[in-house]
Amino acid sequence: MSVQSPRRPDLTKTAVDELSVHHHEHAMYDLVIEELQGRRIRIGDHWLTDFASCNYLGLDLDEQVIASIEPAVRRWGTHPSWSRFVGNPRPYMDIEDRLTELLGAPDTLVLPTITHIHLSVLPVLAAQGQLFMDARAHRTIYDGCHVAVGAGAKLIPYRHHDLEHLRAKLRAAPVSGPRVIVTDGVNSMTGNMPLLPELAALAREYDALLYVDDAHGFGVIGERTPDETSDYGSRGNSIVRHYDETYDNVVLVGGFSKAYSSLLAFLALPTALKERLKVATSPYIYSGPSPVASLATVLAGFDVNAERGDQLRLQVHQLTHTVLDHLTKLGIGTSNTSGLPIIQIPAADPDDLPALWQSLFDHGVYTTAAAYPVVPRKEVGLRFQLTAANTSAEIDELCTVLTAHAHRFKAAA
Repeated sequence: MSVQSPRRPDLTKTAVDELSVHHHEHAMYDLVIEELQGRRIRIGDHWLTDFASCNYLGLDLDEQVIASIEPAVRRWGTHPSWSRFVGNPRPYMDIEDRLTELLGAPDTLVLPTITHIHLSVLPVLAAQGQLFMDARAHRTIYDGCHVAVGAGAKLIPYRHHDLEHLRAKLRAAPVSGPRVIVTDGVNSMTGNMPLLPELAALAREYDALLYVDDAHGFGVIGERTPDETSDYGSRGNSIVRHYDETYDNVVLVGGFSKAYSSLLAFLALPTALKERLKVATSPYIYSGPSPVASLATVLAGFDVNAERGDQLRLQVHQLTHTVLDHLTKLGIGTSNTSGLPIIQIPAADPDDLPALWQSLFDHGVYTTAAAYPVVPRKEVGLRFQLTAANTSAEIDELCTVLTAHAHRFKAAA
């Protein structure tokens, strides 16, 4: 099945317009999914295996999680439309209490989405000071930084994961107002992690705050323990605990929309800062709350995580390493050096990306296209995300399709 979409050849080639060209010329975007059965999806009359989902623990399909929704909705309705500033349904407080314990954080604050958090919190933290941003930080971080710039902060990018470049920038910048170092935790494209302990040490040395968005790490990576089921660690309590770091000079941002399959996000932070943000950020004061169903599934997700989360992480680990080992045998390169379940495979020819994506689509594999300028041109390719709800048979089918397309992917260095 080939998917057709209208062409718009007259668009200019600025970064935004380049994405518009992809959107209008290629079949990779805005497809309507008509039906879902496990990790099988139907687009039109074509069934595919979904490797574009970020539901890493498979909780979107977990019967225990699904069963939690109706009782909560019966009690609270579908959506009590108080802002949190006006009224907090009890599930909010229960979530923050359980999340604080899970993360080992001083306190937590939950808000609807990570995008809301970046746009509203970064301007408060930076004030009239300086933002030192990893040059490949997620687009939503970039947007939040630019809102902060509009409010008077100065943006100082540093090279991706280049600690010496960051140190030089910190040393050279005049000390005037707050200093905030901004980075991703687990990178949404490569699946790799920054050297968090070194970043935290720099933040403390230069009296800065380290602000970490671990949207893709929370629920997957966690504290290291002698009885851990995989090198992802235990409990899924995010990158700070994975590195056995403290929260001194660190604010952790994460979300439940990935591993926990629920519309909610959070900050782990000192209580004094939490109280300040309650009166300084618009999502807390003005935004409607997350749906009750999401609050219920977060709480149920905590139960599943405590009871069998490490087993689910083991499943994801095993499936991921089956694919990574197969890529190694085929001599195909990947950006992934962490072993986490985000596997980006660069195309041998960046211009081949639309046709390559279409060919995998025709072979029953649904994946995410990583196009320029979202990624550097040399990394243009396909991104595969694996979940505990994928089956071994689906992984075998994926490996078969990758074998058939091996010549169209960049060879390992």
